Amino acid sequence: MKKPLDSLITNDIYPLVGVKLTTTNSILLDFTAKNEDLATLDISSTPLFDDYVFGQLNAANKRFGIGGYLEPRAIYHRSEVFGKDEEKKRSIHLGVDIWAKAGQPIYAPLAGRVHSFRNNEGYGNYGPTIILEHQCEDLLLFSLYGHLTKIDLEGLEVGQAIHAGQEFAHIGPFPENGDWPPHLHFQLILDLENHWGDYPGVCAPNDLDFYRNNCPDPELLLDMQEGIQ
Repeated sequence: MKKPLDSLITNDIYPLVGVKLTTTNSILLDFTAKNEDLATLDISSTPLFDDYVFGQLNAANKRFGIGGYLEPRAIYHRSEVFGKDEEKKRSIHLGVDIWAKAGQPIYAPLAGRVHSFRNNEGYGNYGPTIILEHQCEDLLLFSLYGHLTKIDLEGLEVGQAIHAGQEFAHIGPFPENGDWPPHLHFQLILDLENHWGDYPGVCAPNDLDFYRNNCPDPELLLDMQEGIQ
């Protein structure tokens, strides 16, 4: 029996950052509690957090840092965006992050159209965000791109066609990107639940079953080389 996401396998997928993510140009960045560096790092200071992220990339001589799907992260206490109530605090990452220098172009992995866009302002939020809508055979799929530049939203129109491989956005600098070290938050969504230009990118552990089903693994459209560490 054909699964809902099988149609993605038959599509030509364009590299999200223009090149394939490989062991040569990428490393994994661990932001779980297992990373002992986080115990002494002041991640509330974006410049210090930025120095840490790009210090890791420079030390490994890599261009991109990859943050994992469904990673239980220990960095979201830096902002009340992720909740104040201990039981409802959101910590499970629902997308894949690509940490890279501000200005890095972002390309559409599949043909689609602009569903919505918005500047989600506030410390720790998405900042400029674009959601694309893709029709892949019988599958309606949405892809979300967060932490972009404000310029990316200028002149954008709902319903605007975006072709596969089109440069349509860029990784934004802090603080306009939600005040994070520069990176792209890339997420797939099946049901947007009436959200517009925004959708939760992190969930509470108690809500994981729902979001895991509604937000498929973005690596389906990343075509990453195995073995990136």
